[in-house]
Amino acid sequence: MMRVTWLVLLAAAALPSAAQQSGPVLDSQQLEGLRHFNQACRVCHTKPQMASPQYAPVLNGASLGGSEGAVRAYIANGTERMPGFRYHFKPAEIDAIVSYLKSVAPRVD
Repeated sequence: MMRVTWLVLLAAAALPSAAQQSGPVLDSQQLEGLRHFNQACRVCHTKPQMASPQYAPVLNGASLGGSEGAVRAYIANGTERMPGFRYHFKPAEIDAIVSYLKSVAPRVD
């Protein structure tokens, strides 16, 4: 029993605490947007594997000049290369995706 307790304590000590985690803390709307992004956007807007191509641009808070209205319109209406999601997502869900994207810092290469 004592051995199991030590293993649990060692495992807990190895996990990063909330204070040690880097990156922004997301509010409930941004978390909902992250879920919708993972459901519908990630397949094209992130690179799935090192050897796989990425099909669409990386999205972040600076996408489309940082204009929330432009991002909202692109998600809803799509483009010739991207489907629109106005029939898939409710307006509040699109707003959540926009809110999540605004929390993503541009990548520095």
